[in-house]
Amino acid sequence: MATIQTRDGTTLFYRDWGPRDARPIVFHHGWPLSGDDWDTQMLFFLDQGYRVIAHDRRGHGRSDQTDAGNDMDTYAQDVADLAAALDLSDAVHIGHSTGGGEVTRYAARAEVGRIARAVLIGAVPPVMVRTPTNPDGIPPEIFDGYRAAFAANRAQFFLDIASGPFFGFNRDGAVVSEGQVRNWWRQGMMGGAKAQYDCIRAFSETDFTEDLRKLTIPVLLLHGEDDQIVPIRNSAHKAVALLQDGTLKTYPGLSHAPFATHPERVNADLLDFIRV
Repeated sequence: MATIQTRDGTTLFYRDWGPRDARPIVFHHGWPLSGDDWDTQMLFFLDQGYRVIAHDRRGHGRSDQTDAGNDMDTYAQDVADLAAALDLSDAVHIGHSTGGGEVTRYAARAEVGRIARAVLIGAVPPVMVRTPTNPDGIPPEIFDGYRAAFAANRAQFFLDIASGPFFGFNRDGAVVSEGQVRNWWRQGMMGGAKAQYDCIRAFSETDFTEDLRKLTIPVLLLHGEDDQIVPIRNSAHKAVALLQDGTLKTYPGLSHAPFATHPERVNADLLDFIRV
């Protein structure tokens, strides 16, 4: 297993495939998953000649099951440690959901030359929860409910999310993939309960407004218009207006995970953006 030690001694697992002199693409997974969520994209871009990298966020997957540091500042610091350890430059960072927040915070603080482009898919920025400055956000009681369901029966909670709103399998006429449901559940149950519990606060309450404003690199936002987890009106529609060089592409009728349910469409859009 390939691992690095972060500056606070946490062990992070990662996969690093392809020529070391090829342009790197770094994939950042959503909650409560692992780098395995990007298998389809990693195989596709590896075949296109890129170097593809996906790490398991601290507390998730095969990385250390940390009881501390489960916040966006530390997640971004961990990515900086990974980029330094692998000596990445001119990289494209692609993040889904919570991973999109991680990419945003990392990109706003990254060393010059480390990151060239970013993609946010169904991503949480600028901020999910309802606050006085985000009055049309998601009510905090929703996330309290997440924590209560998680603490009561994590395994059932994960099954309910995967078989329902995450992939849009609760919609009339949806073609349900039992394999995707089981793989989502498998990834979630690999992680540490404390880290995943803390991460609910990290993805729902972190405000990325100033991070978005700082970015000068090109940023592509991809978002399903029927995203039930991170509603597009409270996320991508707001985020693109804060970016200096942002482009938004939406997918009518698609869910929170269009890269998983419709990889042929998303991979083509990613390739077009990366090749420019």
